[in-house]
Amino acid sequence: MKIANIEFPDKPLFLAPMEDVTDPAFRLLCKRFGVDMVCTEFVSSEALIRSVNRTQQKLTIYEEERPVAIQLYGRWAVDMAQAAKIAAEAKPDIIDINFGCPVKKVAGKGAGSGLLKDIPKLLEITEAVVKAVDLPVTVKTRLGWDEDSKVIVDLAERLQDIGIAALAIHGRTRAQMYHGDADWTLIGEVKNNPRMHIPIIGNGDVTTPERAAECFDRYGVDAVMIGRAAIGRPWIFSEIKEYFKTGEVKQILSFHEQKEILKEHIIASIKWLDIDESTSIESVYDKRLKGIIHSRRHLAATPVFKGIPNFKETRIAMLRAETLQELFKIIDSVEV
Repeated sequence: MKIANIEFPDKPLFLAPMEDVTDPAFRLLCKRFGVDMVCTEFVSSEALIRSVNRTQQKLTIYEEERPVAIQLYGRWAVDMAQAAKIAAEAKPDIIDINFGCPVKKVAGKGAGSGLLKDIPKLLEITEAVVKAVDLPVTVKTRLGWDEDSKVIVDLAERLQDIGIAALAIHGRTRAQMYHGDADWTLIGEVKNNPRMHIPIIGNGDVTTPERAAECFDRYGVDAVMIGRAAIGRPWIFSEIKEYFKTGEVKQILSFHEQKEILKEHIIASIKWLDIDESTSIESVYDKRLKGIIHSRRHLAATPVFKGIPNFKETRIAMLRAETLQELFKIIDSVEV
């Protein structure tokens, strides 16, 4: 499978862009465990044009994580085109447009999945970005705004005609948010539409190796994108690829190894958010750090501690820990 001139192996796995999750620390960890493409957190076009520091930081990419996409969102074509030019200067492999974010602060202001209520404007933005950069432009979107307006089959053709290089589809409407089951039938319909020739990437509720295999085999998608199932479990990509090879579900890491990966990710987050290269981890071991707070989402979601008896109090303590010393002591104390 290829997106423009970027080649991927058979049955590629992509990491979905997620706000406050897919920073370089997490992307590099997923890359180590076999993900085939990663994407930045979504980047506000308006904030990027205004040179907001936090937004500019999101453009940081590393050679080791390629191929990598920078994802943009916004509600105005002129701003999105300008932001795409700025993002292109960071030298990503792909510029991706977010037409799928369902949260109120984005969709409610006419960006993200809010543009599914205004298809002409959505297409105008897409065309402006495609014309603004020489990089491949991809789109990530949903089935439609709600149950009565599932427009994805027609929309996919129109986006392809504008010149996008690939389309990722989350199998829910905006109205569903993240509730209910993802519906892959329309994703399959888009893929099997004889007019479609660009790669179609399926997304939604892929949480096991068996489900990933089913999505490829049953719906014929060119790639599978995994989001929430990778939070606190970056090794899911290796588990899925092992299943593709052997047909067996295997735990590729021991309990101890999984804990060590979680600790490694926490340290990487601290290095990303709190310290520079001249500062040692040891020197901040007993300090309150942003990287620890940032890691709580991964610790809360991880399946590593699932099923451990009487774990509730330990879990609460782990999510309240404010220093690396305290947090690692708690993690190291957990045994099965």
